[in-house]
Amino acid sequence: MAIKHYDIVVKGKVQGVFFRASTKAVADQLGIRGRVRNEKDGSVCIEAEGEETFLKHFIDWCREGPEKAEVDSVLYEEGPEKGFQNFVVIKKNLLW
Repeated sequence: MAIKHYDIVVKGKVQGVFFRASTKAVADQLGIRGRVRNEKDGSVCIEAEGEETFLKHFIDWCREGPEKAEVDSVLYEEGPEKGFQNFVVIKKNLLW
């Protein structure tokens, strides 16, 4: 199967609700590689790579998020593959 890359932005009440940690858990379960970080505007930015079928399930999960999240929108677009080896949570003040 071909590997796809998506840049995903999740908006709503998505910080302070374990969104990043939950995203990593779901990504690991689906075999998705990439990274997730909080943005200053309150959104969560995700770079995700994997088989398209699993990425679609991942994006569907992003529309719900963890229990305490309130997702308003999920925007995503395909981008160039970056060859991530695993899925990581980016902590505060670290650059991509």
